[in-house]
Amino acid sequence: MMTGGRVKLKGWQQAAVAVGSAVGALLDPRRADLIAALGETTGKPAFERVLERMKRSPEGRAVLLERPRVISANVGHAWDLPPNTFGAAYAKFMGSRNFSPDDRPPVRFMETEEIAYVAARAREVHDFWHTLFDLPTNLIGESALKVIEFEQMLLPMCALSVAGGTARFSHSQRNLFYQHYFPWALRAGVKCTDLMCLYYERHFDEDLEDVRRRWGVIPAPPPLRAA
Repeated sequence: MMTGGRVKLKGWQQAAVAVGSAVGALLDPRRADLIAALGETTGKPAFERVLERMKRSPEGRAVLLERPRVISANVGHAWDLPPNTFGAAYAKFMGSRNFSPDDRPPVRFMETEEIAYVAARAREVHDFWHTLFDLPTNLIGESALKVIEFEQMLLPMCALSVAGGTARFSHSQRNLFYQHYFPWALRAGVKCTDLMCLYYERHFDEDLEDVRRRWGVIPAPPPLRAA
């Protein structure tokens, strides 16, 4: 069962939260709470489509049935797995940045338990996608991943995040993103499997390169310096 105190909004309230969150997130992209609120208030139709796709997928149905949460108590064993595994790569990604899976803001503006879980799942698997696609957490890396997330889920927030993120780039960063990362992200997002229908935790002990091949994941190109 989802926890975190969900709030039911009227239409005008939802619009107000969406606009306020969008403005705040553009001013300060580090505000995860504002980005989360923007995703929820503009993303209900997208999350409903993801839910239907998950129901049609055997692995997606298992996720919906068991509702795993990506929290320390459930994924801590990844730190003990062999270094070639997907789980170990995720643990290295998190540990090298001093990230905690418990830091994600709760879902607040979804009306049903089922849609609230899908929204939470999308938020919680974000770092799995960073690991699979080998993307950094800088502004360029996050913007590239948002392109993939948009192609996978059609969340308006992802498109807005890319627009807002690239607006903050320097000239050299913008050239690097659009010449190097953007074309790759477009290709990677459509080539891979439906990433919301994967029960990632069941694959922690599998070889990272094997799961990438099986899921059609194209890792990010080697980083280039913004000249």
